[in-house]
Amino acid sequence: MTAQIAPTAVGCDAEFRFDGAIGGIKVPQHAGPERKDFLWKTTCFEIFWQPIGGTFYREFNLSPSSRWAAYDFDDFREGACDAPVDAIAVSCSYSDNELVLRASIAADLPSPAQVALNAIVEHNDGAIQYWALAFPPGKPEFHSEACLQLVVER
Repeated sequence: MTAQIAPTAVGCDAEFRFDGAIGGIKVPQHAGPERKDFLWKTTCFEIFWQPIGGTFYREFNLSPSSRWAAYDFDDFREGACDAPVDAIAVSCSYSDNELVLRASIAADLPSPAQVALNAIVEHNDGAIQYWALAFPPGKPEFHSEACLQLVVER
């Protein structure tokens, strides 16, 4: 998996790319673009955005279906609520050996920030893989500061 993110004047643009046997994973069917919870229960891509020096952070869940979610947290897994978002556009294309998800997010994203780019991949047999730039020791935990490996500035 490769992932990249770039700040924009109104938020950020991101791209996630898998190369390999895409037929072996569950790819959610295309649906209308809408806010939807629990996208992380199957193949999904995530962005965590935390202002440097702060405890507040924002989580974006981006599904190949074009559905999305955005949450604000006051601190590590505390104070979760729907995050205000002006717009999110998600597009996904895939073939037998490649899946590419692109997202354009219009939302207030403080800068500079520590950012994590993550993926959950559900295989056809139900097995789940977790991908991140880094994980803390033990069970994969996307909300950990250990995952926030990129510094993004406008």
